[in-house]
Amino acid sequence: MIDLTGKVILVTGGSSGIGAVTVRTLANAGAMTILHYFSRRDKAEEIVREMGCDMPRARWRDRIHLIQSDLTQENGAITLWNDALSWQGRIDVLVNNAAIMLAAGVDDNLALWSSVWQKTLQVNLIAVADLCREAIHHFKSRNGGIIINVASRAAFRGDTPEYMHYAASKGGIISLTRSIARGFAKDNILAFAVAPGFVRTEMAEKFIEDYGEDFVTRDIPMGKIAPPEDVANVIAFLASGLAPHATGTTIDINGASYVR
Repeated sequence: MIDLTGKVILVTGGSSGIGAVTVRTLANAGAMTILHYFSRRDKAEEIVREMGCDMPRARWRDRIHLIQSDLTQENGAITLWNDALSWQGRIDVLVNNAAIMLAAGVDDNLALWSSVWQKTLQVNLIAVADLCREAIHHFKSRNGGIIINVASRAAFRGDTPEYMHYAASKGGIISLTRSIARGFAKDNILAFAVAPGFVRTEMAEKFIEDYGEDFVTRDIPMGKIAPPEDVANVIAFLASGLAPHATGTTIDINGASYVR
C-alpha cells in the first residue's frame, strides 16, 4: 500500500472517469486531495459521500476539498491553482488529468474545425501548462514537488482523423513534461507523464459507441479495455516520490497495444 499521508494533491477533472478513481485512490492512501470539477458538483459531492460511508462525514471533508473552475477560460487554471493553494497553504503534487475529446475532421466546416482545435488545446494543453507554471514557482519555494500529467497513447501513435487535435494536445503534454523534468530537476521538481490507451470512462464512451468495442479492442493483446484503476494506481505510485530518478518518464498503460 502506498502511503501518501500528509501530502496535499490537486487532481484536475476529478469528478468522473480516471480523475474520480484517482481521487478515491489517493485519498484512501492518506492524501489530502483537492478535487477540481467543471460543472457537475453533484458528481463531486457523490464521491465524498461514497468515501465517507464508513467514517464521519466531517473527516472526509478534511480529506477531500472541492473546487469548481472552467479550464476553457483564459486564466481559469491560474484561478484554480490559487483557490487550491488557499485550502492548506501548500500543494505537494499536481495531477493534470482534466481533458476533453471532441470530434472534428477535415471535412467539417472551418468554424467547427477551428473551435474544436482551440477549445481542445486550451483545456488539454494550455491550462496544463499554466498549472505547471504555477506549480514550478510554488515547488521552488518549498524545495521540490511532483507534477504528473495524464497524456495518451495517441501522443505517440496518433489517433483517427476526427481526433487529430486530441492527439496533438497529448503530444504537447509529453514534450512539456520532459522539458520540465530536464529543466527543474535541480530544484527537486519531478515531472512524469502517464499515457493510457483506451480506458473505460465516460469520455471514451462516445468513441466506443461510434466505432464499436470490437474496433477498440482488436489491437489490444490483453483483449479488453483498461479499467481506470490501472491508471490511478500508477499515479499514486508516482505521487509517492519513491522513484525520483524516473523523472521525465512516460508510463504506458495500454495493454501492450502500443509498445515503444
